[in-house]
Amino acid sequence: MLREINLHLMMRVDVKPKMLRWACARAGLEIERLSQRSSLQKLSNWINGDLHPTLKQLEAFAAATHTPIGYLFLAEPPHERMPIPDLRTIGNKHIGHPSPDLLDTIYLCQQRQEWFRDFARSTGEQPLSFVGSADPEDHPVEVADRIRKSLGFEIDERRRMSTWTEALRHFISQADSLGVMVMVSGIVGNNTHRSLDPQEFRGFALSDPLAPLIFINGKDTKAEQMFTLAHELAHIWLGESALSDLGPVSTSSNDIESWCNNVAAELLVPISAIRNEHRRNNSIRDEMNRLARSLQG
Repeated sequence: MLREINLHLMMRVDVKPKMLRWACARAGLEIERLSQRSSLQKLSNWINGDLHPTLKQLEAFAAATHTPIGYLFLAEPPHERMPIPDLRTIGNKHIGHPSPDLLDTIYLCQQRQEWFRDFARSTGEQPLSFVGSADPEDHPVEVADRIRKSLGFEIDERRRMSTWTEALRHFISQADSLGVMVMVSGIVGNNTHRSLDPQEFRGFALSDPLAPLIFINGKDTKAEQMFTLAHELAHIWLGESALSDLGPVSTSSNDIESWCNNVAAELLVPISAIRNEHRRNNSIRDEMNRLARSLQG
């Protein structure tokens, strides 16, 4: 039996070279670099069509490129759709071709959300009233105030925290206590070899009346993570799932993203607090530095 399994793995399989090239491009990996791996030394021959890989070799290639092995047997590369609305933009144009790391992270979070939703149903949990309670026509200041009151997120309390790490940990705890599952990681699952790129995305929200989930890219700075959490909370209040890449000083042509950014900014640093703290006689640069220290703790 073992001999038959080994023979099966050593059988050569007919895979179209363009599928191998697509898998490399999808993972953002250079063919020459992949060829340096002992199990993929013949990769150039496979891509040139001079030789077919064995099933075992193809499995190693699929693992190296984070590609579902079934995709490699297709005649044409599949069109992979984002499982949630993609609101990321560069130059007012949507970013295409999500990386395997991003897709796998979303799939993992969807699985965990599904489990949490089923658990909530089994224990008789009621839908969370704040999910979907806001409307894009609502004023961002008003919505930010509602979120702040729901969380108990007060600026005076945050001032007493000595580091961004402490402030972020407290912010996450507040969201968790409200019923929002917040996940922070800089890698895909438990794979330390698959780092997440904050240039590709900062976070996303998976809205659900029973199990809302927010994922934050842990490779970002703590300050950026604070803003991402505030931004994704705005999406939860809208009742919309979304993938985002906006930071505190970013702008977007997407009306919803701009609205969520305004809510996040108001939630973290209320305009009323800025007006109260502002000293008109100071220079702009000195006043910006002083306000940053005063309002952010």
